[in-house]
Amino acid sequence: MAKHLFQICLLGLFLLTTHLSNAQNKKIIISDDLSNNAEELKVKVGTAWFGKIWKFKFGDYEVGKSKLGWTTTNQKSNLLNTKTESNTENKFSFVLNNKSSEEAIVNAMIKVEVEELQSFELFPNFFVGNNEVLSDSHFFSSLITTTSKMDETWVMIMAETYDSDTGYKYEAFLRNSDRTISIIPTSSNKNGGDARTFPALGYEFIENNKSLGAMQYFGGGALGYNKNIVWLRSDLDERMKLILAAAMTSVLQFKSP
Repeated sequence: MAKHLFQICLLGLFLLTTHLSNAQNKKIIISDDLSNNAEELKVKVGTAWFGKIWKFKFGDYEVGKSKLGWTTTNQKSNLLNTKTESNTENKFSFVLNNKSSEEAIVNAMIKVEVEELQSFELFPNFFVGNNEVLSDSHFFSSLITTTSKMDETWVMIMAETYDSDTGYKYEAFLRNSDRTISIIPTSSNKNGGDARTFPALGYEFIENNKSLGAMQYFGGGALGYNKNIVWLRSDLDERMKLILAAAMTSVLQFKSP
């Protein structure tokens, strides 16, 4: 009986370990073409010193000089404080190095605007009005140049907006004067195969139906921010890889807790 019970415990432990391992290994879903033609690069996150961004490093790429500005917040409301508007802004910049002498220079800005209604306490425990978010906008932009071609600027825009009248809108792209690369959200539950409460999250960078790269900024679960991953298509030229790597690094900073 004791031997049988011991075997049951071992089987239960094995199944639990297998389940946890499978959950931990789930990554964002990317196109098969990219998966077959890109190296998976795990992102190492170094220390973020005061006034600096996180020291991200993956493959041949590493954050060099950086600057993190102060976060500023402005808020205004009506006389009874039943309607408020807040505006939060933060800027950062960094240089992304690789194994060559070429560097990418990035200047980024985060802007959050929220407009909401708040109920008014007319009498003790008696409130008039509603608590409601009217609009919530998250805007992120990056300007990217490289030392080999300073006269060319790539612009990355990521905008997520919720409006109580029009609903949710999302737009994101990486663009220069000639090219536009769409930035498409993806997750480990894209096809319904990840039942975790918090699946892995990321983006895929697609131009003319061809995936150029992808990034995972959240790995899911309790330790999701320690599971950042980058994929860069192997047949891209080194300069394009650097530009994509710089864009992805700025998103990693934007999405960092």
